[in-house]
Amino acid sequence: MKASAFLYPWDVVGDPAAPARIADLGVRQVTLAAAYHSTRALTPRHPRHRVVTASYAAVLYEPGERWWGRALRPHPAGDWAPGDAYGQAADALAAAGLDVHTWVVLAHNSRMGAEHPETSVVNAYGDRYAWAPCVARPATRAYLVDLAAEAAVRPGAGGTELESCGWYGLAHLHAHDKIAGVGLGEAGQYLMSLCFCADCRAGYARQGQDPDELAAAVCLALEPVWRGAAAASGWAGVEKLLGAERAAVTLAWREESARALQEAAVGAVRAAAPGGFQVLLHADPVTYHCGANAGVDPRHILAVADGVVVPCAQGPEPLAPFTAHAGEDTVIAANLTVVRGMGGSPATLADDARRAARLGATELRLYHAGLASDEDLALVGKALSRSG
Repeated sequence: MKASAFLYPWDVVGDPAAPARIADLGVRQVTLAAAYHSTRALTPRHPRHRVVTASYAAVLYEPGERWWGRALRPHPAGDWAPGDAYGQAADALAAAGLDVHTWVVLAHNSRMGAEHPETSVVNAYGDRYAWAPCVARPATRAYLVDLAAEAAVRPGAGGTELESCGWYGLAHLHAHDKIAGVGLGEAGQYLMSLCFCADCRAGYARQGQDPDELAAAVCLALEPVWRGAAAASGWAGVEKLLGAERAAVTLAWREESARALQEAAVGAVRAAAPGGFQVLLHADPVTYHCGANAGVDPRHILAVADGVVVPCAQGPEPLAPFTAHAGEDTVIAANLTVVRGMGGSPATLADDARRAARLGATELRLYHAGLASDEDLALVGKALSRSG
């Protein structure tokens, strides 16, 4: 199977050996970040640094004129990826014979939430999640759609992968996180991720549910959870806590809002891109899940995009709902973590790839070639040589 390795521009810029090292792994493609959230990342082999701190969500190129005079606009990166760092890295990788696709993070932006609080998800208690833009807000969605079109279609790119193209919620790798003291479970996570901003409240009302009563019901449903009740799982757990009718209303509104963003973002990318440009979404087949891998309806999303990148770190089972609706040319990419320090298993990559293929995977994504140790990369290269 075709394999693509994730990279950041700072893994390549300033390291002349990086492109050949990646090509020697046996991958044909690199998925290179063009717009990314704040992070702190190791660079185990870079000749000039070992730790890169990206202080805020940024585009890793110079943003264009479309943003002039707009309140919501992307910020260029600081000294961790100055100028057109994406372009420099992409050119170096292409010169080594690698296809380059963009990696674009959308609805995950703490700086935007801090500077424009009205853009953020607001939970039933009134707490704002600065990292999580509310995708139901028209102005926020317009920003995300334009960001998708600009960041995805960089010079020379053959395609894009859109991450966080849907709802983000409570779960977040925040600095010094202290939210694990209560076991929320899947159902509690869902309730704590529901948005009650003005636009979402109006959306619930259009679905026939009084937003004040709904917010009160969410808070009441969570009371046993705060007291230490056993965490509920699955959609049945959500219905048990909130009631089937109210749960259905929340899901209908969230699915409608997420679909609007996904359809608009993919459409904007295609309108800006040359023919043959591939558009994939990082996606979870459970519609009520939220986060970097947005929950989607497999049938719907495969009618919108060219395919999906599916998290398979815990096993390939999430692939099956997508392969059931895949066409002849649909891309079903299994995303496998290959960094042992992040819970990955490069030693079993060949076996994991075969298991994914049996469930319909057509490609592999390897997370993350820039973060992996030399030994991890050696194991990846060995696995790809065995499978290819």
